[in-house]
Amino acid sequence: MKNATRTAIAVGAALLLPTLATATAASASIDPPAADAPPVPSKVTISVETINGSGCPAGTTKVTPSHGNTAFTVTYDKYVAWAGGDAPPTDSRKNCQLSVQVNAPEGYTYAVVGIESRGFAHLEAGATALRRTNYYFQGNSESQAVSHTLKGPFDDDWKFADKTDSEGRIFKPCGKDRNLNINTELRVDKGDSTKSSFIAMESARGNSVYHLVWKRCD
Repeated sequence: MKNATRTAIAVGAALLLPTLATATAASASIDPPAADAPPVPSKVTISVETINGSGCPAGTTKVTPSHGNTAFTVTYDKYVAWAGGDAPPTDSRKNCQLSVQVNAPEGYTYAVVGIESRGFAHLEAGATALRRTNYYFQGNSESQAVSHTLKGPFDDDWKFADKTDSEGRIFKPCGKDRNLNINTELRVDKGDSTKSSFIAMESARGNSVYHLVWKRCD
């Protein structure tokens, strides 16, 4: 995610991709829209065009508008990666690919301005877990990405908040029918431990919120 700022980490150690500028803050939430922000369209609908991946089997993922049409929330029912113990090798990495269509009245466009994600993890000493998100508009070569790493021993909820500054925002091309493609990944490395470690982002204790900023097309 270019020109982005890490706003907070509630628990654990988090590492961002090299293209991120980092900063510390006490709050693990995205800043509310500025008073002079463009008006938010009142009629916004969101639909999932395609969904696939080992972390989001059919019927286990839902996308809903939230925060007064300034965000949408993705909830998962079976998004867990684990390693060690009796875990099959293929379960150490889980992914989910969403193609989301955000519809608004003609003359509006939007960009993702921030991501909040939360979940739970249990990591034995020496184990690590990765949470990664990459997103881009269909047909657009520009993409943005952010990742966080947790290190064991760890047994707690986690929450990360990331935001993109005004210069780094990528808006959907005006007048174009382009879906927002979101690729996420959970990965666990058990290290030297033979015991089970996992990272989860499930509806009971976790989800992802994608915050949007709107503007009128010229």
